[in-house]
Amino acid sequence: MKIAVVGDTLLDIDLVGHADRLCPDAPVPVLDVDDRLERAGGAGLVATLLADDGHEVDLVTALADDDAAARLRALLGPVRVHAVPLGAPTPVKMRLTASGQRIARVDEGCGTPPYAEVDFALLSVLEEADAVVVADYGRRFTSVPTVRAALETVARRIPVVWDPHPRGARPISGAAAVTPNLSELLAFSGRQVDEPGALAVAAGRLRQRWGARAVVVTLGERGALVCEPDGDTHVAVPSAGLRIEDPCGAGDRFASSLAVALAHGEQLGAATEGAVATAAAFLAAGGVASLRRGGQPGFPEAEGTGAAGVSSAVALARRVRAAGGTVVAAGGCFDLLHAGHLHLLQAARALGDCLIVCLNSDDSIRRLKGPERPVMNEHDRAELLQALSCVDAVEIFTEDTPEAVLATLRPHVWVKGADYNPDELPESKQLRSWGGEVVTVPLQPGRSTTGLAAAIASLG
Repeated sequence: MKIAVVGDTLLDIDLVGHADRLCPDAPVPVLDVDDRLERAGGAGLVATLLADDGHEVDLVTALADDDAAARLRALLGPVRVHAVPLGAPTPVKMRLTASGQRIARVDEGCGTPPYAEVDFALLSVLEEADAVVVADYGRRFTSVPTVRAALETVARRIPVVWDPHPRGARPISGAAAVTPNLSELLAFSGRQVDEPGALAVAAGRLRQRWGARAVVVTLGERGALVCEPDGDTHVAVPSAGLRIEDPCGAGDRFASSLAVALAHGEQLGAATEGAVATAAAFLAAGGVASLRRGGQPGFPEAEGTGAAGVSSAVALARRVRAAGGTVVAAGGCFDLLHAGHLHLLQAARALGDCLIVCLNSDDSIRRLKGPERPVMNEHDRAELLQALSCVDAVEIFTEDTPEAVLATLRPHVWVKGADYNPDELPESKQLRSWGGEVVTVPLQPGRSTTGLAAAIASLG
């Protein structure tokens, strides 16, 4: 799928370390840096997320001719960048974190730049897109008349999802969805009460003021509030008890997933549910910290190696997506590997260019199946799976369900046995949110781990 991203691009840097002493010339902590993480921010982050999902992405933005812009272009990897001169330094935002606690943020070049001049020829890429995400970070790019005219034109044909900013431009008329967060909604509407009834009224009035087809308010742990086009239906979508520690990037993940789902023809309610699940899983998997590290794209430098903190399975998935291939994933306990497992994995591998097995950890199996399981520990199970020619990588996950690991891997295909109903799997909405699908494989009669375990026990 071809997705265009329009908006302001920034360079985000995280300096992560520990602070065990104070500066001798002032009562402030000294941060000993253990890690430096760089990534594209703003519209660049949206483009990164969509490219990691396997989509063809065009980023329309403004960049300066400086070192920060050069680093951004490298971080954006397969994203096709269409940039006009910014007329000001490329903005850089640096966050300082000590032992998990944010202690400061340093901004460079983050003042409001002059209007950029954007030729209609640069905006021709919008005509080929299946959906557009507008990431407004208040730096005037979305105020440029030619940009707005082009967006209003394509909004008549394809979904345009507009992620607004309090200091940004007014969303265009005809946007499929405008996605303010709670604080933005209150700022736009002038309301101070965040009760659901008051929020629904505020969202409805903003939808009318902006001429948007819908307003979807992201509410953090409470999910999202949907203001439908008819103005009468307001549906709260829960986020399954999500606890947010660092929300950075959640709105970008939500907006990008919502745009893809709408482009696939999903109804707004279902698309919002999938986007909420995807954003929650994204945060559970580490959020923006899992995307780019060390100032280089998150793809591995060589086979079997990855950037710091990126597993070989994640590196493989990114490498295959970047090459235009299909990533397939299958999941389960795989305790006492048998012929039924082999048949499923061989069928899964035939569906794409790599197969990654998402393996339940020992602790998750004990919670699911009781204290007597697993029969083999996770390391032995992973080693046996990795030895199969049809398995390219194994990723162990500790949760009871695989949503978090799937959010990191972003497979195109998720394979389960035919004893599962795809419509009842929570992963199905998640896969659809980035254009993936769930496929079931027929089971082999008489093959099961439970039966094999019972047969082995009877020998004793």
